[in-house]
Parts: sequence; structure tokens; C-alpha cells
Amino acid sequence: MKNLSRLLFVAVLLMSFSTTHGQDKNNPWAITLGINAVDPYPVGENAPQGEYFDEFFNATDHWNILPSLSSVAVSRYISDGFTFTAVGSINTIDKFGSISDPITGEETSNRVGDLTYYAIDGRVSYSFMNLIKSKSVDPYLGVGGGYTWLDEIGAGTLNGTLGLTYWFTEKLGVNFNTTYKHSFEDYLPKHFQHTAGLTFKFGGTDTDGDGIYDQDDACPEEAGLEIFNGCPDSDNDGIQDSKDDCPNTAGLAEFNGCPDGDGDGIRDKDDKCPTEAGLAALGGCPDADGDGIADGDDNCPNEAGPSANNGCPWPDTDGDGVLDKDDQCPNEAGEVANNGCPIINPTQEVIDELNSYARTILFDTGRASFQKETDQVLQAMVAIFKQYPKADFAIEGHTDSVGSKKSNQALSERRANAVRDYLIANGIDAERLTAAGYGEDNPIADNKTRAGRKENRRVEVKLKN
Repeated sequence: MKNLSRLLFVAVLLMSFSTTHGQDKNNPWAITLGINAVDPYPVGENAPQGEYFDEFFNATDHWNILPSLSSVAVSRYISDGFTFTAVGSINTIDKFGSISDPITGEETSNRVGDLTYYAIDGRVSYSFMNLIKSKSVDPYLGVGGGYTWLDEIGAGTLNGTLGLTYWFTEKLGVNFNTTYKHSFEDYLPKHFQHTAGLTFKFGGTDTDGDGIYDQDDACPEEAGLEIFNGCPDSDNDGIQDSKDDCPNTAGLAEFNGCPDGDGDGIRDKDDKCPTEAGLAALGGCPDADGDGIADGDDNCPNEAGPSANNGCPWPDTDGDGVLDKDDQCPNEAGEVANNGCPIINPTQEVIDELNSYARTILFDTGRASFQKETDQVLQAMVAIFKQYPKADFAIEGHTDSVGSKKSNQALSERRANAVRDYLIANGIDAERLTAAGYGEDNPIADNKTRAGRKENRRVEVKLKN
């Protein structure tokens, strides 16, 4: 039996060490210094021991505590939450269960001589820290084996551990655990061992001192930032140097880390005018007048003009819309269709157009005042008159035969003069216009019908020269 227990102990230790390859991956080593308490009472045995977990927390009567550093544990992180731990502990045993007083029947602590207690144990434990998504509370379960000596008698044990570490910082924590040790020999009692101590993690390497361990650092020899896996961002523009075309000047991601000082969408290194917002087509230089010529090359930067005239507009001296370079009459306003020279007399088609407007002029009944909707018609006539500044026109008024001939004559004259006055008021030279009334003398339709009388009430325009 003794050989079997020792063989099992050695097998557990070998298995644990063979799977160790790597606390956490950045600080794989940990050491825990603490004290331990041995309690052989609540282990499910007959007196002087008791039932499982009976009076489990009765430290006064059952716990054997050595008031000094009595436990040292060294741990090595394996992977995926698994850790191997080797523990050495010492104690003295002077309480071993409870006995009944033969007179009073009261239970009292069973005292034995100060027995020396030594133990060497190994375990593999699994941390639930990531499972509960905590950064400080670290509960774990462990299984393993060990060898315990009570005075000079030793035996192997099969162990189960429940523990909790609370991490104050990344590397410092406080640890509490309870281990049940099941002996393989009758002369070594089963027992619980409780341990409390401080845990220190170590072993991580950070060559560049940027707070990121080398195994996670993409640039282990250059101090960098966590968001870039330890690589630097010298200009602090949020773009790591290896991907930054301008690593020493803060810039924008869209320009691979290069700046665009004038905000025109062209990075400074490619911008001919880096301090003035401009256009890509002009190498980043501005074009204030939008004529396609950069202001620095434009003789008239605030006035659009062709490149053939160095960015300045061609003059139009007479203001007729025909540039002087194309105007055969540059000092006299003319028409585009006549190469800038004026057209003196309108064509018959124009006269017909004038009369089509004139016949739609509406007067108030029996008066020479215009109805409101006539203004648009008169403005259209003004525009045509202005196209022929050297032509003279006669404005003729006509009426139907309703009423006296004398009153119709007077009304036709007033209406003809009303049209002439409107044209003069809107910029037509008075010397170019005459007005005459013809009353009911020149009908163009039958005055016996309403439609005919409407046609006879009209104004006509005629060319005089």
C-alpha cells in the first residue's frame, strides 16, 4: 500500500510538470507566502474525528496553526486557465479531533503531543477568472497529490483544492484555499489544510519598458502603445509609425498620416500651395474667380477670364455682349447676330410680333388706363424696341363703333398716347415714337358682332423709316 501511494504521488507530479509550458501568460510564475492550518476533525471518521464538514469552521477547537510563515507555494502558468503549483508547508499538531469528558459528557479538544507536520504537494488547478469575466476575483479548483510526514511517519495523499485569489494589482494578490488530503495509509489521518497568503506574480519581459510584454509586443525593442500592439506612434496622430507616411508630423488617416494644413484634401507634401485651400486640378492652389487659372498665375484673380488673356476677361466696350475682339462695331452697341453692329430696322416678322403683343393690350372699359395683366405684354414690347435703337415707330389707336364718333376718336388718341408714354417711361427715346388715334375709321372686322368689335378695339405698331 505504501509503495502504491508513493507511486501515485510521483505520477501526479510528473504529469503536472510535463504539461507545464508556459499564473497568466505574461507573468507565468508566482510565489505565495503564507500560513496554514491543519484540521483532522471533519473528515468522516470515527472519534476522535467527526463527520464530513462537521464544525468545519471551528478554528478554536480543531485548527492547528503555526503562528509564523509556514507555507510556500511556487506556481507556473500552463495555458487556457490551467496552472501547476508546488507547495511546501510545516506545522505542529496538538489538536486531534474531540473527546467526551467521562464525567460531564462534554466534548473537548483531543490534545496530543506537539507532533511535527511536513508536507510537499503538487496540483493542477483551473481558474474561473475569465469565465466570470473578472479582472480581480480569481476562483479556482485544483487536483493533485503529495506526501505528508507526521513526526517521522510519512504517506502519500490524493488532494482536492478549492481556492480564491483576489488581485489588488496585476502582480499582487491575496490567496485563500482549502485542500482535502486523503491518505493512502491508515497511520496518516485524512485531514483538511487551510492556507492564507500573499501571492506575487513575476516572469514577464518588457524590453522597451512600454508596459506591453515582449510576447505580445509587435515592436519589442521600441516603446509603443497598447492599441498598436506595442508599436510607436511618434507624432501621436493615431497612426502607428510603420503605416505612417509622415511619422514625425501629425496627420490624417485618409492621407496615411500626413497633414493637410489648409484642409483642401491634398496632403501638404503634394500641395503646391500648402497654406491656402485650393483645387486638386491646380496642384492644391486656389482659383478665386473659378476660371481654371491658379491665382498665382492669374493677372485678374478675382475676375474670371480666359488663359489666352492671362486670366483677365476680354473687354466689351459697348456692352452689347459681343467682345471687342469679335465686335465689328466695338464702340457702338449692336447685336450678336450682326457681329456686334446694330440692326437699324426690324424685319417684318419683328413688326408682326410687336403687333401680336399690341393687340393683346387690355384697357379699362372706356378709359386709357391699363389693366394689371397688360404690364407683362408692354414689357415684352419694350424689350423689342430696345433691340432697334435707331428705328422709329408709330403707335396707332383704334376703337369699335359703339358710342359717338367724337368720343371714339378721343379715346383712341388717349390710348395710343398711353402706350407711347409707357414705352418712354421704360427707356425708349421719345423722339423715336409718335402716337395717333383713328377712332372707328379703320375697322378690321364687322362692328355688328361682339367678336368683330373686340378685334377693332386695338393698338397697332408701324415702322416709320
